[in-house]
Amino acid sequence: MRTYTLKNVLDKKIQRLELDGIWLEVFGNPGRKGKIWLFYGAEKHGKTWFSLLFANYLATKEPTLYLSAEEGLEESFQDVCMRANVDVTNRKFKAKGRGVTLTELDEYLSTRYAPKIIFIDNVTVYVEELKNGGLQKLINNHQDKIFIFIAHEERGEPYTATGKMIKRLADRIVKIQGLVATVNGRQGGEKFLIDDTAAKILHGSNV
Repeated sequence: MRTYTLKNVLDKKIQRLELDGIWLEVFGNPGRKGKIWLFYGAEKHGKTWFSLLFANYLATKEPTLYLSAEEGLEESFQDVCMRANVDVTNRKFKAKGRGVTLTELDEYLSTRYAPKIIFIDNVTVYVEELKNGGLQKLINNHQDKIFIFIAHEERGEPYTATGKMIKRLADRIVKIQGLVATVNGRQGGEKFLIDDTAAKILHGSNV
C-alpha cells in the first residue's frame, strides 16, 4: 500500500472541469477525474431541461454524451431540447436513446474518441445494472470521465437505494424543484433558475 506525505497531496496537480459564467458561480471549479454528479427532483420539475442546458454548455468545451434512457429520443425529448435551445450544429454533443445497456456504454466509452462527460437519464432505468458493484466498476473503468446521473425524487430523496448511494458518493448534488436547481453538495447553496419567469411565478420573488 502506497502512502503520501501531505506535501505530496498538496503538490498534486488536480485536473479540473474549467467552467465560466453562471456555471462557474453555481458549481465552482470541480475536479474531473472519476467523478459522479447527481441531479434529482420530482416529475415535471425541470430535471431534463436543466440537464440539457448544462450538457449543451459543456459540449462547447469538449465531447459530451446525453443518454436519454427513459424518454428516448422521441417527441418529449425533442421538445425539451428546443426549450433548452441546444446547438444542433455542435457535433461534440451526442445523444443515445433507449435500449443501451451499461455493458454497451462501458464498451463505447472505452473507444479512442469517446466523450469525457456522460449524462445518464435516468438512474431508475439502470437500477439493476448499477447494483452489486456495477456503479463502482463503471467509474473505475473510466477514471478520466465525469458521470452525471439524473434521478427521480421520492419523499425528498433520490428514488431507489441506488439513487441514494449515488447521492452519498456524488461530488456535486443538485436538487431541482419548480424550475429552480439548487446545489446541495460540496459546493452548496447556489441556485440556477431554469426558467426565470416561471420559477418566480412558482416561488415568488425571493427565489
